[in-house]
Formats: sequence, C-alpha cells, structure tokens
Amino acid sequence: MFALCACAPASHETTLKLWAFGPEGEAVGKLLTEFEQTHPGVHVVVQNLPLTAMHEKLLTAFAGDALPDLCQLGNTWIPEFAVLGALEPLQAYVDQSEVVRREDYFAGIWDTNVIDGALYGVSWYVDTRLLFYRKDLLAAAGFDHAPRDGDEWRRAMAAIKRNQGADRYAIFLPLNEFEPLLNLAIQQSDPLLRDGDTRGNFESAGFRRALDFYVEAFREHWAPSMSNTQIANVWDEFGKGYFAFYITGPWNIGEFKRRLPAELQGSWSTAPLPGAHGPGGGAAGGASLAIFRTSRHKQLAWELTEFLSGVKQQQRFYMLTGDLPARRSAWDFGAIQTDEYTRAFRTQLERVKPTPKVPEWERIANEMQLAAERVVRGGESADTALRALDAKVDDVILAKRRALLAARARQ
Repeated sequence: MFALCACAPASHETTLKLWAFGPEGEAVGKLLTEFEQTHPGVHVVVQNLPLTAMHEKLLTAFAGDALPDLCQLGNTWIPEFAVLGALEPLQAYVDQSEVVRREDYFAGIWDTNVIDGALYGVSWYVDTRLLFYRKDLLAAAGFDHAPRDGDEWRRAMAAIKRNQGADRYAIFLPLNEFEPLLNLAIQQSDPLLRDGDTRGNFESAGFRRALDFYVEAFREHWAPSMSNTQIANVWDEFGKGYFAFYITGPWNIGEFKRRLPAELQGSWSTAPLPGAHGPGGGAAGGASLAIFRTSRHKQLAWELTEFLSGVKQQQRFYMLTGDLPARRSAWDFGAIQTDEYTRAFRTQLERVKPTPKVPEWERIANEMQLAAERVVRGGESADTALRALDAKVDDVILAKRRALLAARARQ
C-alpha cells in the first residue's frame, strides 16, 4: 500500500480510500495532487493490489464491512457486486454532472455498468481485443491490407500457411484462453445466454458459426493446437514469424513496441476483428470506477470519479499507462491520434458489446473454453460439446440464479 504523501493525514482531514490494481494503481497517484489541491482537507489514500488478489480482497472486505470509498472494478465484476448490494447507484450523480455525460462514452462500454436498468460504474479506461498482424507476412501471401470479413480472413490464413510451411502458422489461438472464441461469438446476433440470462445459448446457430470458424483454423492447420504455456512468449514468436495473426488487447501495443527488434517495427499493425460480412465487433472490456454503498464520503468519491473522468486526466492517464480513454473526446489529442496502432481500437470500440451481465459469467466463459478445447484436441463433435456445455451452464452454474429469481417473483 502507498499513500499520496509521506506524512500521516492530520486529524481534521477527510481520508478518501481508493483501491486499484496493477499499473493503474501505480499510476493514479501521479494524477491526484491536483485533486487534493482543489479539495483542501481531503487526503486520498490509494491501495494498489495485485489483480490476482483483488477479487478475493473485495469479497473479504465486503463481508467484514471494510470496503473503500471508491474502487477500480473490472467490467465483468460489476454484476457480482451489484447483486451483493455493495455498489452505490450512480445515475442521480450523472444527471447532475457536467463532466460525466453518457453520450461521450462508447455505448457498449457504458452498458457494461448498467445492471437491471441501474448504473453502478463509470468507465475509467476501455479495451477490446482485435487483430495484431504481420504486414510483411500478409503481403508475401498476396494481400495488401488486413482481412475485412470472414471469407477474406480464411483466404489470407490459407495463403499465409502455404507460404509459412509445415512448422509455421497463420494465427495463434491459445487453447487455454477463452477470449479469442468469445470475441468471435459476441459478434453474432444470437446472445450467449437466453431466457433473461438464466440459460446457456451455446447450441444457437450464432455460437455454432463462431465455433466452426474457430475449429476450422486448427483443422486446416492455420493455428497450432497449443496453449500459451507451450511457447516461449508471444512477442518473440510473433517476431520470428511463427504466426502472423494474434487476437489481443491494447496493453500489447507497448509490449510489441518494446520487445520486437527495430527492423520489425514497421512490419506489424492492428486491425478490427473481421466479421461475417465486414468489420466485426468484440467484447467490451476495461475497468470502471465504482462507489461503495458503505462509503461515508460518497459525494467526495463522486467528485474524485469526475476528476479522473475529465478529458485532461484521461489523456494524462493514457500517457502514463497506455490505457485507452473511455471518453470519445479524450481521443482528440496528438499522442493517440498519431499512433497507428490505436486507430483500429477506436474503430472497434464503436461496435463492442458487453458480455452477459451475470456474476457467474467468468465460470461460464471458462467452461466455454474447455468445451472448445475438447473439440480441437480431443476430437469431440461440436454437437456433443455444445450440448454438454449448455447442460452444465443450465443445470449447475445458473440453476441457483433461476431459483433465486423464481423466489423473488413469488414474493
């Protein structure tokens, strides 16, 4: 834990507690001097936690009535803490705000914070996953641009594989990650869950199309049947040309800039994920700022949320972390506009969708990954895998949710 000043706060000061994780927790302290200067007597204490420990820490703090005033929450955590009743609804604050305006936020990202019609978070930074690709390997296969739809992507992968030979591939789809398949599936018109998010919908035509495309990449040997633990690291293998396409997020822009050799820095770029008939979308990701109901300083916590949501602070935060701004207006400055690698993210962010807003979603996504891996590695049929996946989701993971909703309806 670190505080924003070395001295202990005087007894007359108001202490505002902010929990964050990872690089964001390290960087946010550099922004807050101005907030404290404009709020005399307010001392902000930041506790920076490892991402791997954050969720458990929050649940423990909830049980022990020891939550902070304000917290960085991953977008997929919002439903869980909203169901627990831990979060302060924020729409009334937004209605009075001259800073946080819904129309300036990407619609799919904003929607991740809306649970049963109530707003529980304000997007702090955003992400989505799209194509990182080797321009030179694509050009050598006869393509002068990134694929723009599914058919063009298939042709490009087949051509790259022919050029690459037996021991190299067109794309890397780590079998221990659910995100590549998720981002293909969320583009479909069929939802991932049905009946008010109480049952799986993985046997739908939409998810089947996404899975078929995913499995095709392995069966055609465009992708190696490997997890990300079976290669040294993705940056080196991307640089060596072991694969030409990789689906990942904005945090890897900086990694590829740092890790790829100078002679390759002009040989890679980013592009929106191809959809069935044109540019596709992806899952709405990132993190939001949420205020806890137990805070004794909700108004101050909201003012800190507004401060961190300001255009100037969003731009400073991008410069410190590389995290993409949540507000469209914050993209209007040179450092991000001149970076060719962020342009595809700006395009795709207009088409992102939230993942299902249920606390059980991460468990479901992991089961989805395991089902896909059984098809690819084990030769299980897609029909069998999807039937079993829907049964597991319905009978095990979401059964309690249906029971609780039924009990609530009877009250």
